[in-house]
Amino acid sequence: MSNTPVNIAFDAGTLLLENLPLEKLPVSLLRQIKYDERVSCHRCMAYLYAPLVLALRECNAAYKDEAKNFAPLKLKLKTEFSPRPHQQQALERWKESQCRALTALPTGSGKTFLAVQAINYLQRPTLIVVPTIDLLQQWTSVLEKFFNTKIGMLGGGSRDIRDITVTTYDSAVINMEFMGNRFAFIVFDECHHLPGAVNRTAASMSLAPYRLGLTATPELEYESEQIVSELIGPLCCQIHIDELEGEILAPYETRQLKVDLDEDEAIAYTSNRQIYLDFVKRNGINFQRSDGWMQFLGLCARMPDGRKVFNAFLEQKRIGRSGRAKIRKVWELITSHQGERIIIFTADNKTAYLLGRKFMMPVLTHHTKVNERKEMLDFFRSGKYPVLISSKVLNEGVDVPEASVGIIVSGSGSIREHVQRLGRILRAGDEKQALLYELISAGTSEESVSQRRREHRAYKTKSFRRFGRRR
Repeated sequence: MSNTPVNIAFDAGTLLLENLPLEKLPVSLLRQIKYDERVSCHRCMAYLYAPLVLALRECNAAYKDEAKNFAPLKLKLKTEFSPRPHQQQALERWKESQCRALTALPTGSGKTFLAVQAINYLQRPTLIVVPTIDLLQQWTSVLEKFFNTKIGMLGGGSRDIRDITVTTYDSAVINMEFMGNRFAFIVFDECHHLPGAVNRTAASMSLAPYRLGLTATPELEYESEQIVSELIGPLCCQIHIDELEGEILAPYETRQLKVDLDEDEAIAYTSNRQIYLDFVKRNGINFQRSDGWMQFLGLCARMPDGRKVFNAFLEQKRIGRSGRAKIRKVWELITSHQGERIIIFTADNKTAYLLGRKFMMPVLTHHTKVNERKEMLDFFRSGKYPVLISSKVLNEGVDVPEASVGIIVSGSGSIREHVQRLGRILRAGDEKQALLYELISAGTSEESVSQRRREHRAYKTKSFRRFGRRR
């Protein structure tokens, strides 16, 4: 075999590989390397950089690395903050996993500081990828405080790429083909967003040899779990809400309140739901299948009575989510918790705006402009706004430590969403007692939806109070 060294170059989110000793590489790696006749050499996705280099070292193959475009940094933490035991445990487990792994820590337990520790440990250029503009700004502010240096921002109208940069998933996907070789360390916050067909390219087109995934809710379907493991690494540490309750997190209680629909709403709900169920049964639609929902939508679009059925589906859903008894109960809870910071969660914007108009309170949705959103959150933290209403924007990521009461007016059957909403009120405070209310329209499909989304250790190991039906 020729002694010519292997040449590794970065090209638009991939690696170009010349003089590759195929016979010496492991089969698992060879399956992901293809010969590209256009450039007369082999090619693979950039995320395989670390396993490829390790494999070449293992077989004593000489190589020339023209792919990476980064060098060590000289960083110094500007804080006396020391890691809590659970943060130190997570950091050590990540190190033991060759600095390529996923960690699962509850909301409010200091995932950001774990990343700060990892950055300080590696002393390498770092890219932090986050799902929202709010988190982009939040991470930038925190990192500037810890490292006392200017942090780059990519997204939300900013394009300032520095040795430590925070970007959104959307901006990372768009720009990774150009900057995928500039960072040795990449952190994926709320990494359960990563498996999406588009988002995953933010990881696959980066050659960063060191990787950290952060999430409070690591529960994924098998295929998504495999994608995260391949692109970031295995789950190396998971710490649960109940393990930190009362020390790192505020002690909490959950209360499930069932309310009866008003008589006319109950009649309308039953009528519309029967139209929907008859259609589902008549056409053999099985929502347990992955394509069940698409089958339902397709038939609604094609069948003569499809529009009527779909409207009936929407109406029974609306009644269950925002019945008048729920609205009355929300006001009752607000008045009984005067002086506390309250977040109200809904499943949809329409219900959020309905509550906002009814009670003359601020509503935060994905339609809210960035400046207005920042002002709302600032006013909420200061106490000028004691109540904030949101559909899904506050489900994850946003730092609102002052909130102690959460009211779930409606939501999906997602366990992740339910745990995220609980997490919004768990940040510790002086003598703080967190309380999460879940409003359920009795006798509707919301009862089964509630049962599905409570299938989590944070609820199973925690006794919660069920209150009888109220009007």
